[in-house]
Amino acid sequence: MIPWLLQHLIPLAEQMEQHTVGNSRVNLTARAALAAVTSFLAAVLFGPIAIRWLQGRFRERIDSASQTLNKLHANKKGTPTMGGLFIMASVVTASLIWADLSNRYVQIGLFIAVAFAALGATDDWVKLSTSKRGLSARQKFVVQWLLAFVAATWLYFEQKDKPHGLELLSPITTHAMWLGLGLIPWAAFVIVSTSNGVNLTDGLDGLATGCSVFAGTAFVALTYLAGHSSLANYLNIPFMPGSGELSIVIGSLVGAMMGFLWFNCYPAQVFMGDTGSLPIGALLALAALVTRQEVLLVIIGGVFVIETLSVILQVSCYRLTGKRLIACSPLHNHFVFRGVHEIKIVTRFWIGSAVLAILGMVTLKIQ
Repeated sequence: MIPWLLQHLIPLAEQMEQHTVGNSRVNLTARAALAAVTSFLAAVLFGPIAIRWLQGRFRERIDSASQTLNKLHANKKGTPTMGGLFIMASVVTASLIWADLSNRYVQIGLFIAVAFAALGATDDWVKLSTSKRGLSARQKFVVQWLLAFVAATWLYFEQKDKPHGLELLSPITTHAMWLGLGLIPWAAFVIVSTSNGVNLTDGLDGLATGCSVFAGTAFVALTYLAGHSSLANYLNIPFMPGSGELSIVIGSLVGAMMGFLWFNCYPAQVFMGDTGSLPIGALLALAALVTRQEVLLVIIGGVFVIETLSVILQVSCYRLTGKRLIACSPLHNHFVFRGVHEIKIVTRFWIGSAVLAILGMVTLKIQ
């Protein structure tokens, strides 16, 4: 068997190399697509087994700070949670199969997937096994920043010798700001912010999942394009050698999210919990940082940005005036309080996310 594989696969690899893109040795397009399909199938096929396992161990406890919201979501009580475990298992498995594991961006991506999932799982476990609502905000925030600084420092040493690798770029002008060592705290901020943005959005069946699929698809394209010198030149975006491999990790994420959505759509059979939302946001942030498109992340991930701003503005307004800006934050809860059906809210947020992802990609040619 081994001699047959060596005899037939080596010539095949040499033939594929003639049609490769960027600096990847084996056809990147096919591997990114296969990674997405692999993670999708893993999530769909093993999802029922994982849900049954979670059902007996980790079931949602409805216990937010709003009693009204608790009543509105009372029917969700007992739903299996921590579904992020099989999302990230699918992502890591597909990445290990299809990605070049010697690539630094892939290594950082896998570190983020595992580390942030572990943090989220700890937070979920504390919430489900004690009377607390998870880790304290300070505890979670400190660990998020520590993990983000590790990833950001790792990224700095990979980017520092690349043209534009340490610059903050505008997607619609030629202006750039050199960050130098400042990339480390900046990258950590982007990772923590996006991670929390997705976490805040995860409040309705399929909401964060669907929005992550649209944002993730855009960043699959961006990481692929940034790793291809000709296409990066054509679109006037920074060419980042090796970044194309990250499209396999992000492609795996998109595939896993679509597989998870199979069970997470209304009425949800499982929730992702912080175990899923924290690493999803962190991976999207990594894709933006690697491609030097953090500004574009604000557009493509606009739903996450709006949800986060709604919380910040609500808290600020209440502290300053004693009045609430909206009925309940994050923004999706405002519509729940207004009696809009959950399916309608989620579908409209998906539409907004899709439009923002398209708008973000369109800006590549505005310049």
